[in-house]
Amino acid sequence: MDIVVLLLVGLVAGWLAGLVVGGGFGLIGDIVVGVIGAFVGAWLLRHLGIAVGYGTLGRIITATIGAIVLLALLRLVRR
Repeated sequence: MDIVVLLLVGLVAGWLAGLVVGGGFGLIGDIVVGVIGAFVGAWLLRHLGIAVGYGTLGRIITATIGAIVLLALLRLVRR
């Protein structure tokens, strides 16, 4: 069941990050960006001392923040 939640959170976070940064990567790409973004967001927020909250909404917010950072870095590297 945890893998299903991870994939759903990744999908939502990747989709939201695509809306904020601009341009999505399709269903699979958004899931990948969201899942990697969840790890990036958790690491980043932990090191900054920021607690977003617990539960599914907290996971989605954390993953979205990480996915936005990830997409912004990818766009910088591509240029």
